[in-house]
Amino acid sequence: MQLQEACVGEAPLPADAETVGLVGVLGGMGPLATVDFLRKMLDATPAVADQDHVPVVVSSIPQVPDRTLAFRGEGASPLAAMVSSARRLVAAGAGLLVVPCNTAHLWYDEIHDAVGLPMLHIVDSAIEDAAAQAGPAARIGLLATDATLASGLYVNRQAGAARGVHWLLPTAGEMLDWVMPGVAAVKAGQLHDGAALLLKAVSALERRGAAAIVLGCTEIPVVLRPADSPLPLIDATAVLARRAVAWSLAQRRHAPGTAA
Repeated sequence: MQLQEACVGEAPLPADAETVGLVGVLGGMGPLATVDFLRKMLDATPAVADQDHVPVVVSSIPQVPDRTLAFRGEGASPLAAMVSSARRLVAAGAGLLVVPCNTAHLWYDEIHDAVGLPMLHIVDSAIEDAAAQAGPAARIGLLATDATLASGLYVNRQAGAARGVHWLLPTAGEMLDWVMPGVAAVKAGQLHDGAALLLKAVSALERRGAAAIVLGCTEIPVVLRPADSPLPLIDATAVLARRAVAWSLAQRRHAPGTAA
């Protein structure tokens, strides 16, 4: 697991024994994806009692401007709102920041520079898991928003396992007909419709030779389950959740006066 070390900005407040390993979740993008991420943190935690779980503080502010519209130059930048949320997490004593929204990672460096907390990168986590499951030279399909695809957030990533990945992307027509309407349906609470649209995109990528599919938008794994897919699904949300839990448990294991 690679963390970008804090170097600029406010230092987190000293943590007491109860909040060692406190994970800050910069959420609200969207709210359902944030809840899904929190559930996946619970599922990733080896706990038999309440006290075994990871301490978490969440800032879920759905009024953050739309990330895709901002990338297209059609809407306001979300950066100020995301930094404001991140600073709430710093003030609450978080020692690590995670952002369960792929498109928000277009502003990853700016958020980190503004608040100075270590951060996990959702793209690095997902790519490493995809390479481990499908093999370093496998053809990997990618489902994500058009802003995530157009920005090259995944495809241009060159860290670690990303260097050997051969990406298969939806066509422009598949994005227009299935992927973006599917994501919009999930955001609107129309989960059945969203799943049906997104499964069409999965099937198209399978026909073109994908060995696995990275779910590179946090709304997508809300409705796409491994049992429904003809291909292995790499849930970027779940991978990020597992790594956040691993970080927290390691902090608690090595801190004096805590039990983990």
